[in-house]
Amino acid sequence: MRGRFSRSITTGAIVVAGVGAVISMCITTACAQAPVASAIPAASTLKTPWGEPDLQGIWTDEFDTPLQRSAKYENQEFFTQAQRAELDKERTAVLERDQRGERGTEADVAGAYSFAVFLSTKHAGARTSLIVDPPNGRIPPLTPEAQKAAAADREFHLALLQSTQTCKNKGVVCSGGKYDPTSSPRRVEPPPRYNTIDFGSINRLDGPEDGALADRCLTGGLPEFGTPFGGSFRRIVQTPSGISMFYDVGQGQGWQRNIVMNGSPHLPLNIRQWYGDSRGHWEGNTLVIDVTNFSPKTDYYGSRENLHVVERWTRTGPTSLEYVVTIEDPTVWTRPWSVKQDFTRQSDQENRVYYEPRCVEGNYGLPGMLHGRRMQERAVAEGRGPDPATTR
Repeated sequence: MRGRFSRSITTGAIVVAGVGAVISMCITTACAQAPVASAIPAASTLKTPWGEPDLQGIWTDEFDTPLQRSAKYENQEFFTQAQRAELDKERTAVLERDQRGERGTEADVAGAYSFAVFLSTKHAGARTSLIVDPPNGRIPPLTPEAQKAAAADREFHLALLQSTQTCKNKGVVCSGGKYDPTSSPRRVEPPPRYNTIDFGSINRLDGPEDGALADRCLTGGLPEFGTPFGGSFRRIVQTPSGISMFYDVGQGQGWQRNIVMNGSPHLPLNIRQWYGDSRGHWEGNTLVIDVTNFSPKTDYYGSRENLHVVERWTRTGPTSLEYVVTIEDPTVWTRPWSVKQDFTRQSDQENRVYYEPRCVEGNYGLPGMLHGRRMQERAVAEGRGPDPATTR
């Protein structure tokens, strides 16, 4: 099921994006350099009334930067100005192209979901990747244990796809599998681990847990770097005794996390939370948050309950906030890795009205899909219609 995402856009975002296009950079094809740093106000002007660094406000990353660096730019940390302009041109062309297939077909109907309508075009960021460590801008290799778990997931998904037209036609999602007109006996098995991906990939919808997390209004959680469907926003609120962060991601699938600031230890290991357990402290002007105790029902590039995240939030100017996060899970990756994002403050006035987060997929779409699948199964039992096990 395709999620429909929307975002709010402020005038400030457009202005900053325009300014970003003239950042001073090396413009030869042989090299590129970082943007010139601007003057930063004295830290005393960015304090709360009770003396802590003030991180409050609505923040977002106004530029489009890939998480991982493309092989095309493997030895290049920053884009040249010409490269950024070309990337903007290519992205605009993709968003504005005709998405419709042959008129009257299923692909035609699906093409009504126009990226040009639902997505807003950001300008290319200065960096070639959000990942700053390892230096190659890539997620580290998986451990043998993680590779084995991923292979088990894939084997299960292929088994449920084997009797479908997708495999018969050698579709991409069936790569590595083979067509067998007989439905796999594994259709009655539970998945190797809690399912977090689109139900279409396993070709089964016996219950809500066969659906994707987004189909059930469950977000991916931390770490959160934005989505292709409009990016993401976070509102930070501070009090003398605690910090709260509210995230507006995707199509308004909002969620909130509270940062414990009293110096107490993490929760016991048997207590797991969707967004982990966040414990924070100040190191000079930087808020450092240690996050553990994630749920095994979440999945971040293969990492689940053993995920460990260390965030560093630093106010660098009246409208700028630096976010650096180190991600580790020794059961999944061969080494820790780090990401850096620069956030721009959004207008409080223009965002003064905030509507309750909604999730059409979970409230209406998922029950409809479950009901539709039961009707298909009834039709098969009555000798009508194709078996849903073979029709993907």
